[in-house]
Amino acid sequence: MNSLNSHEENHFIKQIALAFILFLCSFSGYTQNGMERKQLFDYNWKFFLGDAPEAKSREFNDESWRKLDLPHDWSIEGQIQPKNPTGNAGGFFPPGIGWYRKTFKVPGEWRSENISIYFEGVYMNSEVFINGKSLGVYPYGYSSFSYDLTPYLDFDKENVIAVRVDNSQHVNSRWYSGSGIYRHVWMVVANPIHVAHWGVGISTPEVSSKKAGKNIGKK
Repeated sequence: MNSLNSHEENHFIKQIALAFILFLCSFSGYTQNGMERKQLFDYNWKFFLGDAPEAKSREFNDESWRKLDLPHDWSIEGQIQPKNPTGNAGGFFPPGIGWYRKTFKVPGEWRSENISIYFEGVYMNSEVFINGKSLGVYPYGYSSFSYDLTPYLDFDKENVIAVRVDNSQHVNSRWYSGSGIYRHVWMVVANPIHVAHWGVGISTPEVSSKKAGKNIGKK
């Protein structure tokens, strides 16, 4: 296939540069205000191995729960047993159900912002709650996901996020997967008008031996 001519190539480069500039601009307001747009949310969690449906409530008492920082894998902490349902592929480590909780405050100056939580990976069948409200269930354990927290937050007060992780059904992987919130978690603060995560893409709807058409924009 022939390459693009110099005029088309220059036009394509300009489009890429413009998209990149717009992307950087979405961060500029936060830099000027001393606010980090993406904040690591890994520290000071509570963990309980077992099912505790009442733990989704803000008022639940988790004082006796284990304190830890993420990422965390409870399977690797368990004993290897031939009878464990993970089988040979899972290294015979124990699966199960676990709960995570974290208490945090959101400053009042964020009232006009869009605030979300981004999980890089939770294995698996996770359900996330904010102040007792379920944000959704994400079954797959190997990809990232996020939820909008904005409508459910109490600003300048304590908020509680709770995550139920169910890795009890096996065999569900061809290799060792681990169990729990095994990757980083982030809080993302953005202007209500912003480029969404994974919101911009580049496609080539028309390709021939002489030219290629490009689309840069919202997915």
